[in-house]
Amino acid sequence: MIHIDELKFDEKGLIPAVVIDAKTRKLLTLAYMNRESLQLSMEKGLTCFYSRSREKLWLKGETSGNFQHIVSITADCDKDALEILVEKDGPACHTGEDSCFHNPVWESDERHAFSLAQLMTLIEGRKTEKKEGSYTTYLFEKGIDKILKKVGEECTEVIIAGKADDKKETIYEIADLTYHVMVLMIEMGLSLEDIHDELASRHVIDHKVKQEKMTK
Repeated sequence: MIHIDELKFDEKGLIPAVVIDAKTRKLLTLAYMNRESLQLSMEKGLTCFYSRSREKLWLKGETSGNFQHIVSITADCDKDALEILVEKDGPACHTGEDSCFHNPVWESDERHAFSLAQLMTLIEGRKTEKKEGSYTTYLFEKGIDKILKKVGEECTEVIIAGKADDKKETIYEIADLTYHVMVLMIEMGLSLEDIHDELASRHVIDHKVKQEKMTK
């Protein structure tokens, strides 16, 4: 851990801070901190910034209730910028958008961003707005038994590929399994956040077990 005195604030005493959702890794906002707001952030465990326009400190969520609970604060290699991972109580943007970054400027025709969250949204759309000829819509129409059968089949395919030590085929089959599990999740009303929280709780338990072993 580096000390706050090692950070490089600019001539106005400010340092830029990019705020990222700890669960989704989505960029939420870019704000600025001075030494006082950074210290308050660390003391409270909540993001507190310095408003350049109002020239005063502001605790994110103080009026809206959309607090950002800090998971970690990391400085870049030059120690003149911060990355802040947070768990948020609501939208990060004052407009009500989830992220302040929601105005597309340009997008490549050849390269496309992908995330599991985007795939979940697409799959959910195939259930709520059925599309003729869609395999996903077909699964939802057939119901839970068909979906579970496909999950079981894909599990078997993963086992066969893994047993054969075929990395390429294993990747392919795990991707198939992941997709069908996500269809099951949508069918049951589960979210990626539900799985994230469950895994996170196990990580805490595992960390405690390791700590206990180290002290014995």
